[in-house]
Amino acid sequence: QVQLVESGGGLVQPGGSLRLSCAASGSIFSISTMGWYRQAPGKQRELVAVITSGGTTNYADSVKGRFTISRDNAKNTVYLRMDSLKPEDTAVYYCNLKLGFSRWGQGTQVTVSS
Repeated sequence: QVQLVESGGGLVQPGGSLRLSCAASGSIFSISTMGWYRQAPGKQRELVAVITSGGTTNYADSVKGRFTISRDNAKNTVYLRMDSLKPEDTAVYYCNLKLGFSRWGQGTQVTVSS
């Protein structure tokens, strides 16, 4: 059973940075597509960034140039580096693993506020 555990969320001022981590259990991480999604209060969950097993990345237009997704297959971990954070980035951020099926982490809160 695959489990995903996110960490790294918190409160940050506008313009600041955070790095989220998502550690996966099991042996399928390296062949899986990993993604970060977010859900703000009253809104639907939306894709933030995705990275394939081959390292191809894709980003939502709203975060392009500010966020960077990366993965370390040796550590079974995917990262989301978030720079130049804006109040509208405030949301619960979820890690997702896809390999035919889909698994979600529990989420980590990111709050951007002065």
